[in-house]
Amino acid sequence: MPTSKLAAVEFALRWTSAGARHAERRYFERLNFWRDFFPGSLADRLAAAAPGVAVSESFAPGELVAPWSAEQIQRVRPQQIKLQLRTGESLTPRAGRFYPRGMIEQLSDVFSGDRRPFRYLRERDGRAYIDLNHPLARFALLVEAQIVQPLGTTADTGGRSQDVPLELTGNGPGMQAPHPDVATDFESDDPFMRIDERADKLFYYQPRLVQHLDSLVRSQISALYGRHLKPGMRVLDLMSSWVSHLPEGLDVEVTGLGLNADELNRNSRLSVRTVHDLNESPSLPYADTQFDAAICTASVEYLVRPLEVLQEVRRVLRAGAPFVLTFSERWFPPKVIQLWPALHPFERMGLVLEYFRRAGGFAELATESARGWPRPADDKYTGQFPDADPLYAVWGYAA
Repeated sequence: MPTSKLAAVEFALRWTSAGARHAERRYFERLNFWRDFFPGSLADRLAAAAPGVAVSESFAPGELVAPWSAEQIQRVRPQQIKLQLRTGESLTPRAGRFYPRGMIEQLSDVFSGDRRPFRYLRERDGRAYIDLNHPLARFALLVEAQIVQPLGTTADTGGRSQDVPLELTGNGPGMQAPHPDVATDFESDDPFMRIDERADKLFYYQPRLVQHLDSLVRSQISALYGRHLKPGMRVLDLMSSWVSHLPEGLDVEVTGLGLNADELNRNSRLSVRTVHDLNESPSLPYADTQFDAAICTASVEYLVRPLEVLQEVRRVLRAGAPFVLTFSERWFPPKVIQLWPALHPFERMGLVLEYFRRAGGFAELATESARGWPRPADDKYTGQFPDADPLYAVWGYAA
């Protein structure tokens, strides 16, 4: 009886949009090289590669996902689009934004509960224009893969097949890129309002000495920062707390700016501590070009004046310095801007990219996502959610 190789595999989907580079990393805990579907010829090449050795294959636009088609730009009656939250609240579709197809009524090949995205374009002459093309349909794609851990072989050829291309390209990738002809409307509906509009220093008065993300994604954040930082750098940890999520042993001089003095004092990585409310005053109390890098962890979603903050960050960075922002899917509901939960996680990366573009002064913009890793056994949500907290990152370099 023939046997099939088994392995844990990490894939990376790389692509470039107008003005930004993107990488979508996804982990598959157990792939069957005979049964499961792989992109192109990667199954054979990966099976022959040693663990940790990457193989890659390029795909033209429309080769790995359905090709872009003008027929997928459709007109519907505005009344057919029923955008509704779980709370029952109705939403108005906004230009350039993505929504689940299941919220369109009386459209062929669409069913209630259909989570595939469509992009709302505009309303004109009594009709709503929607784009049903895959968000990656216009882009050339590069897929990289490496075996993380060999899992032996099996003679079992039954069971459910995993479609790697579908999972790698589905539910998000491409949604962070702006439409080439339609500006994304992030401005409507009072995007920066919050449930709790009290001064932030009141909400954050009591120190919160707990981890808000699981240990897996924290290690990925640390590794990502390590790719951008070098020993001896002067680093600004923006909206800092009691942990800076930096690689252990990395010799850098860290200035932490945050809202709670007790939390900052508990952070042993900090050389300088600054208590400052960016929503009250976006101005940074630092000299021009003072820092070699800046980071911001799980906090960009709370900024109510993000463009002013990014402009200030650019001022205090030397030319060529990176500013790296990371976030996941946990936040404090009373203080998050109301636009944030209304966006798909990949659209949130698009929003932060838009912050960079509008603030000006940054180049070489990029995003990265990491999904599919198993949730750590010690996490409080183990048993409820199988996957670890996802990582989303956006960065640019001071021009």
